[in-house]
Amino acid sequence: MDQSNKSGVTEFELHSLSGSRELQLFYFAFFTLFYVSIVLGNVLIVLTVISEPVLHTPMYFLLSNLSFIDVCLSTFATPKMIIDFLMEHKTISFKGCMAQIFFLHVFAGCEMMLLVAMAYDRYIAICRPLHYAAIMSAHKCIGLVVGSWLIGVLHSISQLVFTVNLPFCGPNKVDSFFCDLPLVIKLACTDTYILQVLMLSDSGLMAMLSFVLLLISYVVILMTMRYHSSSNMAKARATLTAHITVVTLFFGPCIFIYVWPFSDLPVDKLLSIFYTVFTPLLNPLIYTLRNREVIIAVQKLRSRQVSS
Repeated sequence: MDQSNKSGVTEFELHSLSGSRELQLFYFAFFTLFYVSIVLGNVLIVLTVISEPVLHTPMYFLLSNLSFIDVCLSTFATPKMIIDFLMEHKTISFKGCMAQIFFLHVFAGCEMMLLVAMAYDRYIAICRPLHYAAIMSAHKCIGLVVGSWLIGVLHSISQLVFTVNLPFCGPNKVDSFFCDLPLVIKLACTDTYILQVLMLSDSGLMAMLSFVLLLISYVVILMTMRYHSSSNMAKARATLTAHITVVTLFFGPCIFIYVWPFSDLPVDKLLSIFYTVFTPLLNPLIYTLRNREVIIAVQKLRSRQVSS
C-alpha cells in the first residue's frame, strides 16, 4: 500500500450518478429504500431456511448462502454510494479503493461458483434422483460453499496483487460510484497493456467459463426433463426457471463489463449499479415468488413472530 505515497495519490474521486441537488436527494431516498429491501429480503430467506426444518435440504442450504453473498455484494459499495449522494465531494482513500476492489471480486467470484454449485445440485436432483441423498450429503454441501469462498478469495488476490503496486500520479477520477478494477487501472501512470490482458484472462474468462458451464448443465437438465411429465418435474421446472433467470441477470452485466473492460461506454455505470444493487434484490423476489415451499415457510415464520 506504500505505493500510493510514492505516486502521490492518496485518494480517488468517485463519479456517482449526476444530476441536480434535488435529483441527488431522490437518488438518496431511492437507493436507501432499495438497499434496506435487499438486506431485509435476503436476511429473511436466511432466517427462514435456518428456522424451518422442511427447508433443511441441499438446495435451500445453497440458496441461503446465495442470499448471504447478495447482502455482502450489495454492502461493499452501496452504503457509501448512498452517503455520497449527500456529499459535495465524493472521494475514497487509496486503501479504501483497494478494499472495494478486493471485496467486489471476492463476493462476485464466490457468487459465480455458488451458482455453479446450485446448478450441480439441480443436475443431481433431476438427472440422478435415486442417488441424490448420497451425493449431496451435508459434507458435500459445506465443501461446495467453502470451495466457492476460497475460489473467490484467490481470484480477488490475483486481481489485487497486480493493482496495489501500480504507480498512480494523477488523474484520480474514477468514472463510477465505486472502485471498479478496469476503471482504476486506466488511471495508472504506466503501460498497463499486459495487466489488461491478465485481467481479461482472469475475470472475463472466469465469468465466461462459468456461464458456459451453467448453460451446458441447464441444457442437459432440460433435455432430461422432456421425458418426464410428473408433478415433481413441474415443480423442478419452476425451480430451474428461477435459477436460469438469476444466472442471466447476474452474468449478463458481468460478462459485458469484463469482456470489454476498458471501453468508455456510459452503459457500464448502469450495469455496475444493476449487478450490485438490483440483482441482489431480484434474487429473493424470484426465488420466493416462484417457490411455494419458501412462501409457506415465510408465512409460518411471520405467524410465529406475531404470536410471540
